[in-house]
Amino acid sequence: MERRGISLELEGFNLVGEVYIPAQQPCPTLCLCHGIPRGIPDPSDSGYPFLAERFSKAGFLTLIFNFRGTGDSGGNFDILGWTRDLETVLEYIYNMREVEKDKISLMGFSGGAAVSAYVASKDPRVSSLVLCSCPAEFRLVTDVTRAKSTIEHFRRVGIIRNDNFPPSVDEWLNSFSQLSPINRIEKISPRPLLIVHGAEDDVVDPQDAWAIYNSAGEPKDILIIEGAGHRLRIAEKAIDGALNWLRAQV
Repeated sequence: MERRGISLELEGFNLVGEVYIPAQQPCPTLCLCHGIPRGIPDPSDSGYPFLAERFSKAGFLTLIFNFRGTGDSGGNFDILGWTRDLETVLEYIYNMREVEKDKISLMGFSGGAAVSAYVASKDPRVSSLVLCSCPAEFRLVTDVTRAKSTIEHFRRVGIIRNDNFPPSVDEWLNSFSQLSPINRIEKISPRPLLIVHGAEDDVVDPQDAWAIYNSAGEPKDILIIEGAGHRLRIAEKAIDGALNWLRAQV
């Protein structure tokens, strides 16, 4: 397995990530999309590199990256900006010689799942989609009365880095409404969709998973993980289920 660092330029800053490439090529591809950081990263957390290695060992060329405002990537947190980040990453993946171009999957977590659903609904190069802990709508973020405290929270977390950002709070808030997966999910069909959710998720209500599932077209599957919370990437049954499902698609 080869591990390759990447840096992609757009809008005056760089997106930083890594690609994990199996020895046997060309191969099916998986792009993992992280969620919105809720606090300062835990340095003891093995995080997405651990997942990327696991999927790569299973035969998937796997790409992980930091959305704008997070990790080593530049910029400020902006949910519509995240969709442009993912589009840039997809373009990079599609042009890799190691990739089977008709087998490109997205697997997103929480806010990254919502972004994945939005991009997949517009980009036919996405062949299948896995949504983990995905909100049907961004209810709390779009609450105007909480706008100032929400932005200040993101400043403390470190994903809004510039004092003059966002230039328009109204537009920044409205962008979350534009991304609501419940309004986009029907456009995924006829490509396969898997929804994975923890039965004990205290951040995104499990009913959101069923709302998205009921609004989606076929083919679709849903996996509710008993005893699991919001952080499904550390839930063994969730990752096992997603990997088995992805293998079946390719």
